[in-house]
Amino acid sequence: MASIQLKNVVKKYGKGKQELQVIHGVNAGISNGEFIVIVGPSGCGKSTLLRMVAGLEEISGGEIWIGDRVVNQLEPAERDIAMVFQNYALYPHMTVFDNMAYGLKIKKVPIAEIKQRVDKAAGILELGHLLARKPRELSGGQRQRVAMGRAIVRQPQVFLFDEPLSNLDAKLRAQTRLEIQKLHRELGITSLFVTHDQVEAMTLAERMIVMNAGNMEQFGTPEEIYSKPATTFVASFIGSPPMNLLKHAPGGRPGSILGIRPEHLDIGTEGWALQVETVELLGAERLVHARLGDEALIIRTHEDQGAPAIGSTIHAKPREDRQHWFNAETGRRE
Repeated sequence: MASIQLKNVVKKYGKGKQELQVIHGVNAGISNGEFIVIVGPSGCGKSTLLRMVAGLEEISGGEIWIGDRVVNQLEPAERDIAMVFQNYALYPHMTVFDNMAYGLKIKKVPIAEIKQRVDKAAGILELGHLLARKPRELSGGQRQRVAMGRAIVRQPQVFLFDEPLSNLDAKLRAQTRLEIQKLHRELGITSLFVTHDQVEAMTLAERMIVMNAGNMEQFGTPEEIYSKPATTFVASFIGSPPMNLLKHAPGGRPGSILGIRPEHLDIGTEGWALQVETVELLGAERLVHARLGDEALIIRTHEDQGAPAIGSTIHAKPREDRQHWFNAETGRRE
């Protein structure tokens, strides 16, 4: 296991007038054994950042440390990392055992040790009964577990996951998230996990890096990021549904945007007068979509509160201790 230090990491493509900077000075310290999720929308630079840590992309500026080494100039094979990709990249003609063992055979690890490592990884991932099968005989979730097993047997200092759950359906994604959490508890290996799914990020991360347009918007625990978003981007990206951001809230501060989570608006007899547009039923809760003047907002209510009629006027009051204020010009938290 090893710590990871990102020191003013920059990535540029092209030169001169054609130069395009896609990563803008990212700084982050990741402790030995931490599970860090890098999250953000498509094109924000999260996979590029991960690939620079892996050595698959050249770094244009700054330093990347893995343990006590600067790895800027090291090849991927010299960095003591293992990657799990969105594409399982399994050899179709090999058994599960041989797919997991292949990298060790190339390194000429003794056969007895290879078997020991593969059997241990297969036990952790509940693949022991599948070792003689070929990839075509496996489900998508099983193939992804084989890809993770192939990484585990290498016994790296760092795991790098590049959207490994994107090809799975919703049920399998939830199940595989639990398996990844269990895996990290058992192995304790420093891990970087890239995803565009903020629910995935919130459930997996010990700490999260939120990326936007090549910038690190915020780095903190899921609780910190949810309860105290640093910017309007973080507030609107993290949370399902996202935080309401109102430019013209009644009694608002001049030059500020008011942020309020949907669960922190209470429907009652006083507060803002809102026009109900639609209501979503989500099992034990409802999402009331309404308008405050020309601004849309969402209120989260419990099933026992009943559903307001579409087109009706309701009143909702934001909780005083749950209001967030952002600078309207910079978007940063005040």
